[in-house]
Amino acid sequence: MSILEILFLAAALSIDAFAVTLSAAATGAVTDRRAAFRLSFHFGLFQFLMPILGWAAGLALAPVIAAVDHWVAFALLSAVGVRMIWGSAGDPDASDGRDPSRGLTLMALAVATSIDALAVGLSLALLNTEILWPSLIIGVVTGAVCVLAVFLGRRFHAHVGAKAEIVGGIILIVIAFRILITHTMHSSSLPVSVDPHRKYPELVRQQTLIPPGPTIPGAPINA
Repeated sequence: MSILEILFLAAALSIDAFAVTLSAAATGAVTDRRAAFRLSFHFGLFQFLMPILGWAAGLALAPVIAAVDHWVAFALLSAVGVRMIWGSAGDPDASDGRDPSRGLTLMALAVATSIDALAVGLSLALLNTEILWPSLIIGVVTGAVCVLAVFLGRRFHAHVGAKAEIVGGIILIVIAFRILITHTMHSSSLPVSVDPHRKYPELVRQQTLIPPGPTIPGAPINA
């Protein structure tokens, strides 16, 4: 892959991380540089590691991963999104203590937004493409994009205020459904491999039961 192709791929993969970081910063929970660094670093780190993991899995685990990856992302993002909306409808002060840049929430968001990168790693393995350099660029681009998302999210929070957490939760749920729908449609469009023994059982039976003709002494044998 060329550098330009890798950059376009990295930009596409960073969209979900950008939207999640934007929604997290818009809630007002990302209050300092350390929180911004944790979000950007972990999102970039997972975007770097997931393609390598998918590439290492290769063909052996591809069907298993493809069957569940979008459901995992959907469950994680939906759970965090519902939690944000539910918290904003309750005690406003309680929502201020929820920091998306720490603990299980951070891990859930990082894994969910890097599911597509895992699939990219599987694709690169099928193409017999080197993985370390593309993964590094994907991780760096995602981290930089998330820094920008934090800046924009803080400005959004300054204008919207407490309602930003509801908007952020809705964004996470929309992303969750997008991942679920696109992956499901892609899986249903894949061609199903056909076993010729099942499609043409009569032909296979005849080829198996009919013995070869007699061999004429001295006749040449075709290889």
